[in-house]
Amino acid sequence: MSKVSSQGREPVVLVEDLVVRYGRRVAVDRVSLRVRPGEVYALLGRNGAGKSSLVRALLGLRRPAAGRVRLLGGDPWRRRAALLPRVGVLAESDDAPLDLPIADTARFLARVHPGWDAAAFAARLRGWGIHPRRLLGRLSRGQRRLVHLAMALAHAPALLVLDDPTLGLDAVARRAVFDEVVAALAESGTTVLLTTHDLAGIEGLADRVGFLDRGRLVLDAEREALRARCRRLDLRLSGGVAPEEVLARLAPLEPLGHARLGSRMEVTVRNFEANRWRALVPTLGVAEAPADPAALSLEELFLALCGGEA
Repeated sequence: MSKVSSQGREPVVLVEDLVVRYGRRVAVDRVSLRVRPGEVYALLGRNGAGKSSLVRALLGLRRPAAGRVRLLGGDPWRRRAALLPRVGVLAESDDAPLDLPIADTARFLARVHPGWDAAAFAARLRGWGIHPRRLLGRLSRGQRRLVHLAMALAHAPALLVLDDPTLGLDAVARRAVFDEVVAALAESGTTVLLTTHDLAGIEGLADRVGFLDRGRLVLDAEREALRARCRRLDLRLSGGVAPEEVLARLAPLEPLGHARLGSRMEVTVRNFEANRWRALVPTLGVAEAPADPAALSLEELFLALCGGEA
């Protein structure tokens, strides 16, 4: 959805061969990705996939065991105090004091972030019907997430990091969070790194999508490329061919997974190309194959890539 051109500009986020360990457990396993200026990058994964560990390393809260991280061109582990004022963060867990009025917390944040826009912050609260003298602890979980989002946006950050922003929220609150992110992007073209497993919410929001499974980045591509290249092949088998043979012949399309129900076989692929598909169909030995296989939604692709045993 972002409209800001990023060609020829230094990445806002650069991660190269990142490894994050907790003792002997590897939480992030040699992950490389980049987020360009004005881009919305959605990092998808199940709970425990390593999303929050990657974010902690990015924000200088966890020292990498190996690899390199650059945030706004600097090393966040060594230069966290200089870099973080330019970043807006909506963490997985709420960390602002629950027993203070919202206005008091906002005044403290205004001293930390020189670009703090008090009028914009107040306008967001008014739009949600939240009074600035309310205590955070007296708000619903959805209202607290909205207040934290308003705080993350109030200083017009160069980068907005949203770590599972809709975790535990009902459908109305989830929609409000994503609507506010969309509105903020339309105003400023802010760069966004978003981790989530709320696939419906980001289906039309992300420019680029990465899939993290058990610490490894298993796919990283532009969202429109995913729609074009990732397809579902609905096949009807003939009596003389085994499913294993069909999968072997489909290797050029890079199958991700398959399901069998009677004589029908459904295969998801990650590298569909129409001319190659038309050339492959006669070699499959199946009784029926679609001329134009269906594109995969993000949810279907997520299940194919990350839906295995945790």
